[in-house]
Amino acid sequence: MTTSLLPVLLSIVCALPQDPAPKGPADAPAAPATKEPSRRSRKADAAPAPSAPRAPVEVPNDLSPIIATAIERLVAMQEEPGQWPYEGVYRVGGKIPVGYRIGGTGICGEALLRAPGHAGDPARTAAIGKAIAFVCEGIKEPLMSPDDYDGGYDVRGWGMCYGARFLLAAQRAGAVPEAMKDQVNAATAWYLAALAKLEIPQVGGWTYSRQPGRDTPCPASPFMTAPCLETFFAAKAQGHAVDPAMIERALKALAGTTAAASGYVDYSGGKGVKDKADQIPGAVGRMCAAEVAMTLAGRGSPEGLERAIEAFCAHWDALEVRRAKTGTHVAPYGVAPYYFYYAHYYAAQAIALLPEDRRAKHWSAFNELLFRTRSAEGTWNDRVFPRSANFGTAMSMMALLMQQPGAADPARWVAPAPVGSE
Repeated sequence: MTTSLLPVLLSIVCALPQDPAPKGPADAPAAPATKEPSRRSRKADAAPAPSAPRAPVEVPNDLSPIIATAIERLVAMQEEPGQWPYEGVYRVGGKIPVGYRIGGTGICGEALLRAPGHAGDPARTAAIGKAIAFVCEGIKEPLMSPDDYDGGYDVRGWGMCYGARFLLAAQRAGAVPEAMKDQVNAATAWYLAALAKLEIPQVGGWTYSRQPGRDTPCPASPFMTAPCLETFFAAKAQGHAVDPAMIERALKALAGTTAAASGYVDYSGGKGVKDKADQIPGAVGRMCAAEVAMTLAGRGSPEGLERAIEAFCAHWDALEVRRAKTGTHVAPYGVAPYYFYYAHYYAAQAIALLPEDRRAKHWSAFNELLFRTRSAEGTWNDRVFPRSANFGTAMSMMALLMQQPGAADPARWVAPAPVGSE
């Protein structure tokens, strides 16, 4: 979950019956819990100063070999029966929850689809085909049901979001085997309908933590609402019926998490937010994601995108200090490790949405940061779990692909004209 995909990335307090254990690495035990300082104990102040100057890092002029290595590593990391599970500390019945298995698979599968040449690469074609089958079978999992969810912390929504997104990408790329087209069409429609059912009542948008219960309004999560909106934008562009009122509610909720003066985007909200400029270092991923979604809906601006991008670059060290660490929302900025490559993905997408003549300087700064965390093996990982290199590598690879000539533009939302208008 994208992410940690995801975020993340990017995030089921009930048992998962027969959660399928992969034939690859065994599920690791959850990391020890870390006591987190209260958010309320933080003193509000002005926005922190940018990080100190960083030592230079080598960034290759030609990104193609870097992408080729990432493709090879991702294919090798696929587990039976065709999954790339996202692994975090969260467990259901001692296993990685099915929402993380489907969501992680969707993110990695989409990365492989975005890279040119997949049709001529037998290993990649086979991996994508197995992933499509795995994601299609996911709709049969009891803990993916949108009807049996009653509230609380739950990650099935991430599986719905990125499962649908991957299947849409596979259809767009012509990568669905003929024999599976009907199954893929049915599964895509199922995921989209299921995600729509999990919309927060009255408030709009989505979250993975419905503590008051499913039927009780609660604050929307921009961390989740932004990628869900992008999934529905893609669905609409590919001919699926999408309720415009649901999109309007989500966009309103997303706007309600953003402070106009500083651009700070809160952890959750929907009806207006207090400007916590001192917390911007922990909000840069949400800032980029929210601005991307608003821009794709025709409600953002190049200036808003650049403000989020510049905040990401200026405060990158506040994310880096939490990369591959235990604990989740640790003070002073509430940064969880799974925010790391989620934030990179959305910073990259924000740059790609800028007017062409404003991108070059931002790509240079972005790549200098991204290559600081590339492993000697050619992967990226923001968690303590080796398996999670699948998520980090996929998100980083898609960020690099956005810079390549001919990169596809994401789907945009065009609101339907009012009834009776010309």
